[in-house]
Amino acid sequence: DLLEAAIEPEPPTHLRDGGVIRAGFSEELDRLRLISRDGQSWLRNYQKQQAERTGIANLKIGFNKVFGYYIEINHSAADKVPADYVRKQTIKNAERYITDELKEYETQALSAEEKALELEQQLFDQLRRQSAQYVGRLQGLAEIVAQCDCLAALGYLARRRNYIRPKMTDGGELIIHEGRHPVLAETLGAEFVPNDVELGDGAGDILVITGPNMSGKSTYIRQVALLVLMAQTGSFIPAKDAEIGLVDRIFTRVGASDELVRGQSTFMVEMTETANIINNATDKSLVILDEVGRGTSTYDGLSLAWAITEHIANKLECRTFFATHYHELTELSELLANVKNCNVAVREWMDEVVFLHKILPGGTDKSYGIHVAKLAGVPKTILDRSKEILDELESTFQKEATGEHLSRHKTKESDKDILFVEKNKSVLEKLASTDVNNLTPIEAINLLNEIKKEIDEK
Repeated sequence: DLLEAAIEPEPPTHLRDGGVIRAGFSEELDRLRLISRDGQSWLRNYQKQQAERTGIANLKIGFNKVFGYYIEINHSAADKVPADYVRKQTIKNAERYITDELKEYETQALSAEEKALELEQQLFDQLRRQSAQYVGRLQGLAEIVAQCDCLAALGYLARRRNYIRPKMTDGGELIIHEGRHPVLAETLGAEFVPNDVELGDGAGDILVITGPNMSGKSTYIRQVALLVLMAQTGSFIPAKDAEIGLVDRIFTRVGASDELVRGQSTFMVEMTETANIINNATDKSLVILDEVGRGTSTYDGLSLAWAITEHIANKLECRTFFATHYHELTELSELLANVKNCNVAVREWMDEVVFLHKILPGGTDKSYGIHVAKLAGVPKTILDRSKEILDELESTFQKEATGEHLSRHKTKESDKDILFVEKNKSVLEKLASTDVNNLTPIEAINLLNEIKKEIDEK
């Protein structure tokens, strides 16, 4: 009752703005607010009273910064000025006076707002001290209300969006048909593409997901983690049907933000979080890995990603989703029985790439990095040059893989190609170790400038 009587139903965000204490709670605060807000009304009434008292119809009340509030009377009515008027200033056609009542009002009016804020702060502090004895009960009530609010929200969504009740088991399966991301599906509506999940109990414990940036790999694995979490809290989930084996913990290694204040680079954060997963996950855990190894060189990152996947497959044997740009990891499905591949569908049409956001079985060996750079707004000159470099690199590496460059029947043109490779070996090595999928436009420009400078010097 005290708080209801003292606090406005919809108070301002900050106490310093005033208006937190409810009208009627403090007579003094109401009086100060009245003076501050209704000053002009008081002045009009006072002017009317003085005009009637003196019989001077054209009597006026004014204000300036030198004298404050004053009563102005024309010289022609000087004989009607009451004795309690104190003259303060003479001007061309009139005299200016003050009274004790006007002066008192001026003092109150000029300080009323400041005094009102000070009084409001005092009253609020007093309420806070009185309420302190109820903190424990208030926090308990707030927790109950929060739980009810959360459960009501989940129930409302489940009914409104046709969520289903997942079947929970003690096994290792993770099967979700036409699963949807609970947040993005609301934002995108009909544009969101549902996807299936089939993992565990013979369906493969590790799923390696490949595909270009922006295709939906990260959304897919985050969606899986969210649906499992929702299911284990007792919530219905956005899917057609689902069968989920209980997990003891959900481990995630996602994102690539530096923690410079703590002196940790992107790669250090990656490895620290990955080590935590390796050391603490069990065969009942769910592991989400997003682009592990991207924070270091291509070969270092690939070797680590490969070894980590092998360890999880051989030692932990837990349900794992690994989104990666290392297409070489898809070969693990041929070596390890509990690893399988999937990719995010992409359609090439008229030299354009269309992301279908659909998860399909099998791996992919295309990254579409240049197409993604085009979508990001990288200038055409850089895109054209990057295509030339990519063609040269793919041609060179393909020849090295097949041994064509060692043929005993070389033409003059092939001799020139080999000479070019030998002469620009350092440049090609630099390009080979560059992860084009994760270059920013500025980094790409800087890299091209470095390569051009090195070639010019040779």
